Amino acid sequence: MAHRNEELLRRGYEAFAKGDTDTLRKVFADDIAFHQPGHSPLAGDFHGIDQVLGYFANIAQRSGGTFRAVLHDVLADHEHAVGLHTAEAEREGRHHSGRVALVVHVRDDKISEAWVHPFDLYADDAFWA
Repeated sequence: MAHRNEELLRRGYEAFAKGDTDTLRKVFADDIAFHQPGHSPLAGDFHGIDQVLGYFANIAQRSGGTFRAVLHDVLADHEHAVGLHTAEAEREGRHHSGRVALVVHVRDDKISEAWVHPFDLYADDAFWA
């Protein structure tokens, strides 16, 4: 039986893949903080569900709707979950595929904070620049 925080993060990945913002609003805390490292136009700290959903919309817009997070596995305990995925996208005739660890903190059965950890931040920055 999967840990409830594993199920929560898997539900978030599924909603993201479908563009299901109603479910994302149920999975994320209203005051979520989302952290994207780097120096690309996508990098930054996003606070509150509307900013996070705006960040997701920016990814979709910059990739022409091609961005996908292909989930490999989820690890979870009573406070955190980690999603291991491959981020794939097309942009300006280029293809990007990079491994990512998404670490989330869970509070009151909702994702309250998330940190994106790309395996190759330099390649990530170059693709989105």
